[in-house]
Parts: sequence; C-alpha cells; structure tokens
Amino acid sequence: MHQPDKVANLVGPILALDLGQKRVGVAASDSMLISITKLPPLTRSNWKQLLRDVGELVRSLDARTLVIGLPLSLEGAKGPAALEAEYTAGKFAQSLKIPVYLQDERLSSVEAEEQLRAAGKTAQEMRDLIDCQAAAIILMDFITGGQARVQVPIP
Repeated sequence: MHQPDKVANLVGPILALDLGQKRVGVAASDSMLISITKLPPLTRSNWKQLLRDVGELVRSLDARTLVIGLPLSLEGAKGPAALEAEYTAGKFAQSLKIPVYLQDERLSSVEAEEQLRAAGKTAQEMRDLIDCQAAAIILMDFITGGQARVQVPIP
C-alpha cells in the first residue's frame, strides 16, 4: 500500500476537508493512518461557523493535522476556488494551532462520483455522499504521499 518512510513524519488522526460553496466534505484517518472514515458533510455558511464546526471536529477526533483540498485546474493553475482554499487554509492554520496542508484535489470529485456509481448509489445518494467521498480521496492521496507535502504557513 504505502511506504512507511512517506508517513513517518505524519501524526494522526488527520482530518481532511473538501471545501465546497454550500457543503464541506469531511473525512478522518485513525491515529495509525490505516483507515479513513467519511463523516457527515458540514453546511457552509460563514467563516465563524465553519471554524467552530471544524474546531469541534479537531477536538472530538483529537486530530493532529488538517488537510484541505486544493482545486487546481487540470493544467495545475490556480483559479478563484484554489485561491479561496489557500486563504481559508491560512485562516485555519492561524486559528487551530495544528499543522495545515493543502492537497492537490484535481479530479477527486470525478473519482468520487465514479466510485459511488460503481457502488450502485442512486443520483440522490451520490449528491449526498460526493463531498465526503472526495474528502476521503484527498486524505488517501495525502497519506500515500504521491506528491510533495507543503504545509500552510501561519500568516
């Protein structure tokens, strides 16, 4: 599966977020970084509520790291959604006092949709599950270390 040296510097549990306009997909690893659990999505309203909701998850899960999906274009360019994710990640890094990372999430929603369709989910079930499925993919990609991990600096 993954090589131990790639996860040696990671401490779990790790919380992952797929930031959407209306909902935030959530997934978390166990402390050993072996299993990933999809959690119910958060409703996105304002920053203070999102910070409260994520802060509560960090506390209840004893999360040691936060990973946020970075929605780059297929060419790797940063559009408005990626800039917003970077800005939000910086605010989390400043507020939560745990390491925050951005993880390239290109095609994670496409992959999530394919996985849910393969699992026989209906269109309504897919709408309800897509955000957290994408968060689980982002977290798996982060743990397996297919790319360099870049920690968000504290502003």
